[in-house]
Amino acid sequence: MATNASYKTSTEEKKARGENAHEEAGLKVLIEHCTELMDMLLFGKEVKSALLAARPELTVVCNPEKPRRNSFEITLLDGAKETSLWTGIKKGPPRKLKFPQPDDVVAAFKDALKTE
Repeated sequence: MATNASYKTSTEEKKARGENAHEEAGLKVLIEHCTELMDMLLFGKEVKSALLAARPELTVVCNPEKPRRNSFEITLLDGAKETSLWTGIKKGPPRKLKFPQPDDVVAAFKDALKTE
């Protein structure tokens, strides 16, 4: 219980200071990538860096749950609404087709925000 109370206090303090405004809006990007292959780890980091460079206040989470085998998916969460920015599930062979260029993901992210 003490841990939850301290968490709530720190969250309330951040809100009072105006921090984490993007979390209040519910804007988050989830990157799911297989952890067995080094390529997927590297592409996941590149995409995360590109998204944060385009919008530093954005929350980007990699693998919030155990990822599926050979998966590489990027999803925008805006409250209860989910928008797929990229899925490499049915792409390939060759395996390199499963991975987007970071600039393409940023463009898809900006397009998704415009349509809302």
